[in-house]
Amino acid sequence: MRLDRNFANGCFIDAASDELIAVTNPATEAVIAHVTGATRAEAIAAVDAAAAAQKGWRKLPSAERAVYLHKLADALTECAPAIGAALALESGKSVADATNEAVYAGQITRYHAEWARRIEGEVIPSDTPDENLLHREPIGVVACLIPFNYPVYTFMRKVAPALIAGNTVVVRPSNNTPTSAFEIAKAVEKAGLPAGVVNILAMNHATAEALCTHPKVGVITLTGSVGAGRKVLEYCKANIAKPSLELGGKTPAIIEADADLEKAARDLVASKTTHCGQLCTAIERVYVQESVHDRFVALLKKHMSAVESGDRSEQPSLMGPLVNDASRQSIHGMVERAIAAGATLETGGRLPQGKGFFYPATLLSNCRQDMEIIQEETFGPIMPVVKYRTLDEALEMANDHQFGLSSVLYTENYRSAMKIANGIEAGELYVNRTPADPYQGFHAGWKRSGLGGDDGKHGMLEFTQTRLVVMKY
Repeated sequence: MRLDRNFANGCFIDAASDELIAVTNPATEAVIAHVTGATRAEAIAAVDAAAAAQKGWRKLPSAERAVYLHKLADALTECAPAIGAALALESGKSVADATNEAVYAGQITRYHAEWARRIEGEVIPSDTPDENLLHREPIGVVACLIPFNYPVYTFMRKVAPALIAGNTVVVRPSNNTPTSAFEIAKAVEKAGLPAGVVNILAMNHATAEALCTHPKVGVITLTGSVGAGRKVLEYCKANIAKPSLELGGKTPAIIEADADLEKAARDLVASKTTHCGQLCTAIERVYVQESVHDRFVALLKKHMSAVESGDRSEQPSLMGPLVNDASRQSIHGMVERAIAAGATLETGGRLPQGKGFFYPATLLSNCRQDMEIIQEETFGPIMPVVKYRTLDEALEMANDHQFGLSSVLYTENYRSAMKIANGIEAGELYVNRTPADPYQGFHAGWKRSGLGGDDGKHGMLEFTQTRLVVMKY
């Protein structure tokens, strides 16, 4: 059976304790690997190594740091089959999807490498005979906390901009999906990055606290739940570290009467069933104009009913499993409570028999705005539908929420599109398509969906701080 060791200060390290973290294939429930759990001392040593390496890394011209990132992008692409194979086993994704995720991680690494000559300062006019110069500088050591759902892509989504800005990183992968992170470590070795610049350690929650509260950690970046975000904010208080948080989402999709209903239905079902709905920006609630409500629900039912679940290593076209049984039981409880509160079960909604943490694509109609299924994130293949009369009513319901990560509108009317674009309380709006998080943009949530964000210029600047130099002349 596979056994992975932690990676710190440029090498894979021998375990200092006998703690092993079991990794389970969610499609079969079989244990497929163990990884060594880092001790508190190992986590502290990794931060110290990163801090020591950062002194030299920050002094490299950004163009030289870019050379290393391009080498890392090359290595990720070359290692994509091995990374993808590990990811497929630990996540339940198909090998093709998992390998593509590794290739995409290489692409975002290369994208951020190209920021090397664009990290710019400013010359600010003064009211006195002074020269005001504003510099962009790295912050130091970044603790990167990686989620289970897209662990390879999110790894480089955080690490690449941190590195190009002159920081070093200590990465804690999810304990559900750590083996792919150690395949990335092999790519880091292959690329020849200086020792200590990238460190990767699996660990329990107590050790993660020691990592995040280390006084040399200047930034903690997390993709995770609101509960995890609150915990990170507590960690940040210890040393006033900077938080960058991408948290929960409850993406609303507004379907106007003039929309291409067939396309919208296909798109929404694809969004809701990709990786069993375990995407922060997957469609979580659907608002349908009353004149097309029944027709659209029928289309959703047709497409949702056609989705079959199973082991994607055998049939890649199937919808894969949830991450664990606790997630499945939580989702099923939400569906049962929605039905008890008056929702109509159109399809799905039943716990399957047999091995694997599968749950069927589930459609609920006749939902209300006050229902738990509308207000709380499911993070699974559940699609609740609410009927509306006017676009103003739909916008009010879409905004009546704790989350504000992404949003979707289907319409052929540019006036409707502009009304929603200027009124939606979310960091993103996708018109006549579902979310895809382009890495050239800025993936940032409003409300409880987060602080700061990832991607693009603004995502890279999350890992910088400013220094103002005032010079008399």
